[in-house]
Amino acid sequence: MGARPKLAQKRRTQMLEAAIEVIAERGLCDTRIADVADMADLSPALVVYYFGSKESLLTEALAYAGDLFYIEAFRELTGIEGALDRLVRLIELACPSVVRRESAEYRTLWVELWSWALRNEEAARKREALERRWRNTIAEVVREGQRSGEFGPCDPERFATYLSALMDGLALQGLFGDPAVNGDLANEMCLRAASRELGVDALGQRYEEGGTGQEELAAEG
Repeated sequence: MGARPKLAQKRRTQMLEAAIEVIAERGLCDTRIADVADMADLSPALVVYYFGSKESLLTEALAYAGDLFYIEAFRELTGIEGALDRLVRLIELACPSVVRRESAEYRTLWVELWSWALRNEEAARKREALERRWRNTIAEVVREGQRSGEFGPCDPERFATYLSALMDGLALQGLFGDPAVNGDLANEMCLRAASRELGVDALGQRYEEGGTGQEELAAEG
């Protein structure tokens, strides 16, 4: 890749990261191209040159945020041995017992993407692609566990749809501060649901034996 394409990619990434910060701080409706340009220390005209419109910029930024979360999650999951431990960590990532700032910011952007997808076809396609990739990751962990004998028989795709929907619903209620749904409860419910569906008592026992390790991660952060 030559110097010019590298610079173009660097600027594009710079604008997307700036847009993510502005959206997380102000919300989708109150984000302006001028705000993103200021955050990126670039001109509004340059932002328009790269993205064409505010709608395109917002769509790309929200999808980019989803990509960042998935890439980081996938990198972490591939470093964990055993399907059971991978599934436990996957649930922790989606429904952490202790919500740190980065996790709360991602959840906010995730809700913004869902809301934007109701009114924007391109955003709807990107949201669907991100969800499909997440469900495929869950299904592959289940297949791995079935091959190794860690999990019992079930349809991996159906389980992935079920668990993903459960995690999404609980995470959404937690984001809005519903007093009936805290991080511990959401994590416990997902672990117990997975334990029941996969026929693995060890998943439910993980919570009873002192949590999932998220508290230690939060303390280290």
